[in-house]
Amino acid sequence: MTAFVPIEMVTRKIYLIRGQKVMLSMHLAELYGVETRTLNQAVKRNIQRFPEDFMFQINESEAEQLVS
Repeated sequence: MTAFVPIEMVTRKIYLIRGQKVMLSMHLAELYGVETRTLNQAVKRNIQRFPEDFMFQINESEAEQLVS
């Protein structure tokens, strides 16, 4: 059985950071129904499957802007 996620739920979790549309790992993990650390571990184990610009670390300033 395939469960569909409402598009509104996804679009609310897309942010513009450094001029790129991104989703935070915690939101991606939520969509896939896994823990954030599990998602991050899977990506790191299979990094060759992803484009070079697939992920990046946000800095403290960017994190603060997301919270406010």
